[in-house]
Amino acid sequence: MTALTLSTAAAPGLRADAIVIGVAKAAKGPVVAPGAEAVDKAYDGRLAAVLDTLGASGAEGEVTKVPAPAGFKAPLVVAVGLGGEPEGDASFDPEALRKAAGAAARALTGAKKAAFALPVTDAGDVGAIAEGVLLGAYSFDTYKDNGGGKAKNGKAPLADAVLLGAKSRDAAHKGALARAVAVCEELNRARDLINMPPNDLTPEAFAAIASSAGKQHGLKVQVLDEKALVKGGYGGILGVGGGSAATPRLVKLSYTHSKADKHLAFVGKGITYDSGGISLKPAGHNETMKCDMSGAAAVFAAVVAAARLGLEVNVTGWLALAENMPSGTAVRPGDVLRMYSGKTVEVLNTDAEGRLVLADALWAASQEAPDAIVDVATLTGAMMLALGSRTFGIMANDDAFRTTVHEAAEEVGEPAWPMPLPEHLRKGMESPTADIANMGERMGGGLVAGLFLREFVGEGITWAHLDIAGPAFNEGGPFGYTPKGGTGTAVRTLVRLAELTAAGDLG
Repeated sequence: MTALTLSTAAAPGLRADAIVIGVAKAAKGPVVAPGAEAVDKAYDGRLAAVLDTLGASGAEGEVTKVPAPAGFKAPLVVAVGLGGEPEGDASFDPEALRKAAGAAARALTGAKKAAFALPVTDAGDVGAIAEGVLLGAYSFDTYKDNGGGKAKNGKAPLADAVLLGAKSRDAAHKGALARAVAVCEELNRARDLINMPPNDLTPEAFAAIASSAGKQHGLKVQVLDEKALVKGGYGGILGVGGGSAATPRLVKLSYTHSKADKHLAFVGKGITYDSGGISLKPAGHNETMKCDMSGAAAVFAAVVAAARLGLEVNVTGWLALAENMPSGTAVRPGDVLRMYSGKTVEVLNTDAEGRLVLADALWAASQEAPDAIVDVATLTGAMMLALGSRTFGIMANDDAFRTTVHEAAEEVGEPAWPMPLPEHLRKGMESPTADIANMGERMGGGLVAGLFLREFVGEGITWAHLDIAGPAFNEGGPFGYTPKGGTGTAVRTLVRLAELTAAGDLG
């Protein structure tokens, strides 16, 4: 991962492959953003005019490269768009800085060192720029011939980045940098897992990776294999995983702090490959289904990040891992499963499998009576139809908690939207042969799935459900600090919730 340092050095005298500056979009053309005053001065105050001549506007994510002026030790200036110019004395939004830094870091693939002279007003800006660089420089090339950390064009990601305007001896700035490194390293680990092919990332392999990381960071790890799942009566996980030669697992990761008086539980859907089972997905809908474990990857990353940050809160992560395949031993439409909670579920569609593994894990998490449970899952195509490919939905059994989760997501730059749980949709899941069916009305399918999950949350426990089906896997081109492929969405939201809880700010 890109190495970061803080510096108050002047940009002209810094040895680097490039100097990155910010450009804002104004009514009369691009405007050079604060932090780049020395660079603009070297162009005799005409840098904005030069960029305007080249067609730059300052639009979000726009990257324009120009030769550095005489006297600079760096040969290149990279101007990156920050979007609209703030009004009055307002500062740039941290997310604008994050996206700009990410776009610039990606544009500098192959460079050994770059200096980022973006606007810095406080430690929050330092953290945002650092996150943007670390996430934007990400590349997954493990399986390519030119591997060894090289991107698809044969060039390695940006090796070193210097954040100018950030003070290396300032405790707040140093703390913001350290937090960014811990969170982004774990988020990028989640991306790696999501991008890993399913023939390598089986439930057993995922459990082994989680166990190894847990030991490294002082977590208590418990892995229930198929035998233990049978003994425990985890009918949902066993039913979904029964059709695959790769047997299921339930992984529990526990981070505890000696001074903590609050406990959060995170539950992640971990379908390492989803064929749909007997209700087989058609061609065109199964090629990216290695990403159906993105929820478990997010939970795993968030728990490790909480441990690395030493947050004063107890956090338990539950990874419900299975592979959903068709075979003579697979669960069939019409089968009835007895879940870990004791409830029975009639399976009407084997491609609605995520809610089955989550149901067992939610009930297991509930037995510890945490202060709140948050589950994360690539659960429904219906949520993608409702919110698109960049926004996840939030459902909850408590409106205030749903608002808190939404605000946390927006604060860290993860687009999300609160969704309802309409009680009338529960009737559609009534079954003549079981306590509940795993399908209900087609319209509002994402909300139906949320209502199903609510059935398996312990009484009196605050709970939220994040349906990340849209933003978990980017099938389009990269943008901002978001790469093509696995995105690691929800990691930062979960970490922020843990921080709020540790600070006593979670209701």
